[in-house]
Amino acid sequence: MLNCRTIFLSDVHLGCKDCQADYLLDFLQQSQADTIYMLGDIVDLWAMRKQVHWKSGQNKIIRCLLDKAEQGTAIVYIPGNHDEALRLYAGKSFGNIRIALRASHTTAQGKKLLLLHGDEFDKEVNFGRLHAWLGDNLYDLLLFLNRWYNRLRRLGGGGYFSLAAYIKSKVPGAQKAIARYRDAAIAKAKRAGFDGVVCGHIHHPEIRLQQGIIYCNDGDWIDSCTALIEQHDGSLALYHCTEQAEKIAALPLAESGKKAA
Repeated sequence: MLNCRTIFLSDVHLGCKDCQADYLLDFLQQSQADTIYMLGDIVDLWAMRKQVHWKSGQNKIIRCLLDKAEQGTAIVYIPGNHDEALRLYAGKSFGNIRIALRASHTTAQGKKLLLLHGDEFDKEVNFGRLHAWLGDNLYDLLLFLNRWYNRLRRLGGGGYFSLAAYIKSKVPGAQKAIARYRDAAIAKAKRAGFDGVVCGHIHHPEIRLQQGIIYCNDGDWIDSCTALIEQHDGSLALYHCTEQAEKIAALPLAESGKKAA
C-alpha cells in the first residue's frame, strides 16, 4: 500500500479507447492519500461524441474515487478541455468531490503550488493551424502504434512500455512545444506569486526546478500512466504505474536548489 499526503492525477480520458483504466484502478486501490487532485480530462467527452469505449474497469474507477471521498479523502476535480462541460459546476460538490476551475495546494514543506489543467497555455505553444492539425493526427497514429505494440509485448510475456512517449522524446518539434508549454506554466505561477505549478494536458510527465519555480506535470493515463505524489515529508515524486510500477523522478524540496533527477 502506497501511503502519501497528496496524489495529483490528470488526463485519464475515461470513455476513450486508449484509456489505461486497469493500471489506474490498481494504483487507486493500492494507494491512500489525505487529498487527491484530479487536474482535468478525467472523462473524455470529446472522444465519447464519436464513440463510447466504457468498460467495467472505468465504472470501478468512479466507484473507487467516490468511496475514498466518503471515507474522508478530500478530492478536488479541476475540469480540462476534454471535460470542460463540468466547468459550469465550479464551486459545487458531487458525491463529496468538489469541482473548481483551479486550486492551490501547500505542501508539508510550505511550498505553495498552483493547480490547473493547462489548456489555457495552448495559444502560447501552438505553431499555427497546420501544425496543430498535424500534431493531433500524428498523436493519434502514435496511440495506434502504442496500442498494438503493447498487445504484442503482452503476448510475448512483456510488460507495458510507452512507445508513444519514447517516440515523442525523439522528435525535436515535440520537445520544443513541451518546452514552450513549460515556460508558459512557470511564468503563470511566477506572476501569481506561487512557488510552483502542477498541471497536465500535454501528456508529458516531468518534475523540474526552473527559474526558482517548481514545475510538475503529472502525465496521463493514455500512454505514460503516471501520477504525481507528495510524500509525507513534502517531497514530490512521479510514479510510473504499470506492471513495473516505480518511482521514476523525484524532487526533494528540502534541496530545492537541485534539479529533479
